[in-house]
Amino acid sequence: EVQLVESGGGSVQPGGSLRLSCAASGFRFGVYAMSWLRQAPGKELEWVAGINNGGDLAYYPPAVKGRFTISRDNDKNTLYLELNNLKTEDTAIYYCSYGASAGKGYAQGQGTQITVSS
Repeated sequence: EVQLVESGGGSVQPGGSLRLSCAASGFRFGVYAMSWLRQAPGKELEWVAGINNGGDLAYYPPAVKGRFTISRDNDKNTLYLELNNLKTEDTAIYYCSYGASAGKGYAQGQGTQITVSS
């Protein structure tokens, strides 16, 4: 059974930073590209970062490029997302996804909430 468990969310002030983790199990983690997605209240699911299976290629949309960094540890079956210079518009539930470096992929976890507010 595929499991993706996100953690590390929380409440921060604008300009703050957080690091999300996604513990993966039930599939060969090192074979698949991975992504982070987010969904803000009342909005559609949005892709925010992707990484290839080897971890040497990363992709970002313009809205987060330069502020978010995706990485992975294939030995630990864990995906990460470092978020810096957070803005109020980054408030959302963040999900990790496997199977694609851009887009929804095959499945997502239950998500972790990030709230950016002063």
